[in-house]
Amino acid sequence: MPNKSFAVAAAAIALLSAAAVPARAEPVKNIVLVHGAFADGSGWRRVVDILAKDGYTASVVQEPLTSLADDVAATKRVLDLQQGPALLVGHSYGGVVITEAGNADNVAGLVYIAAFIPDKGESAVSLLSTAPPANNDMRVTKDDNFLYIDPAAFPADFAADLSPTDANFMAHSQAMLAKAAGGAPVTTAAWHQKKSWALVASRDHNINPDLERTMAKRAGSETIEVVASHAVYVSKPEDVARLIERAAKASGK
Repeated sequence: MPNKSFAVAAAAIALLSAAAVPARAEPVKNIVLVHGAFADGSGWRRVVDILAKDGYTASVVQEPLTSLADDVAATKRVLDLQQGPALLVGHSYGGVVITEAGNADNVAGLVYIAAFIPDKGESAVSLLSTAPPANNDMRVTKDDNFLYIDPAAFPADFAADLSPTDANFMAHSQAMLAKAAGGAPVTTAAWHQKKSWALVASRDHNINPDLERTMAKRAGSETIEVVASHAVYVSKPEDVARLIERAAKASGK
């Protein structure tokens, strides 16, 4: 009987020990990608391919760039389609969008790719004014409602590490940003409540890399630097996907 008693006691101790160890969190498997100004969602293609190969479900938001409210609404519609928690990723102006849309309950974390990381009351335009400009090639349409980058300067400013053919195509297919969207302030910055990650593109000629570093530090974002242009999500998709996957694993619940 002593051996039986010992076995029962050992089993009880093992059960108690197992209960004391928290269940291992599952990584977030849903990734929602938000493009920025002067681009569209197709630029995420190679990142999506890598994520899919690694078992993630990636959805790309095609926001209209007509107003911050419209872009946040478009993002939330895609978030509503997700089965379970999602990681929200934004490039450039898309960082403003995810900062607002990231307050949705099913957003587990935020990833900023060469992006604005605004606080409450800040906009993309107001943040640009806090650092020396990365370029002087922003233009306004004749109706004074939309912003775009001078196509002749676009390759150097936005996509210097892409092939001339690809950069030129992006220059002449750029999606214009409504001035009202660029100047619209964030009402609630999700990064105050949710963990964030940031990628700084060290050769960014669209957003000053020092501004990217400053915003990421203020937000407490886990940060990496990649030697790349503003179009880092196109030119260095492996680096971008690796950061997203690291964030997804760390955001598991």
